[in-house]
Formats: sequence, C-alpha cells, structure tokens
Amino acid sequence: MPFASIRIITDDVDRLVAFYERVTGRTAARPAPVFAQFGGTGPVLAIASPATVAMLDGAVVPAANRSILVEFEVADVDAEFERLAPDPADVVLPPSTMPWGNRSALLRDPDGNVVNLFSRPVG
Repeated sequence: MPFASIRIITDDVDRLVAFYERVTGRTAARPAPVFAQFGGTGPVLAIASPATVAMLDGAVVPAANRSILVEFEVADVDAEFERLAPDPADVVLPPSTMPWGNRSALLRDPDGNVVNLFSRPVG
C-alpha cells in the first residue's frame, strides 16, 4: 500500500499555503479555495479547510496537533534557517547537530505545527 499524503487542516488555508510555499520554494497546486497540495515524486503535503473533513464530525481540529513533525531534507540547514528568518518565538530548536549526526532546525508553522529542516551527515 503506497503512502499518499499528509493533510494539515487549518482555519486559514491561504496563510498556511504561503508559509509552506516560502519553506519549499514551490507553488502549491490549488484545485479549490479550500484545498492546496505540494506534490512531486512520492507523498504529497496537503493543506485544507475544515470543510474538507466536515463529515468527520470534529475528529480533526485545526491547529491542535502536538504529535507530528513535518520534515524537509535540505542541503544546508543553517542557510535555510537564515533564509526563512523565523520569528524567535516560532523557533523550537535553532540549527543544531543531533547525536545521530543530522543537522536540524525546528520551527513552528503559523498553526503551531513543528517543522524540521534537516540534513544528513556527509560521508
């Protein structure tokens, strides 16, 4: 069974799409005002309004997640962190080298979801 996507439900699709467009440097596909997605090869990152899950009767709540990380592998964590220049209040972890060798910087998106920019050790 192929993994297809992660969908973030938000009360402000435009704001969250703008954030992830800035992070990825890519323009999201917007097939409807209530839905956007960042595609490519492999799984998709989708961003959608609560209207897209209304039939789930409150099972999905915008801006309430504290259990996942949205992760992007980048060539240079420090350069990406500097390019994004996040508000210090949104920084969870400034660029740091993890015990397993990855370089990571963690910040919050506008809904409070944690985003990890990481690179793997060279060699």
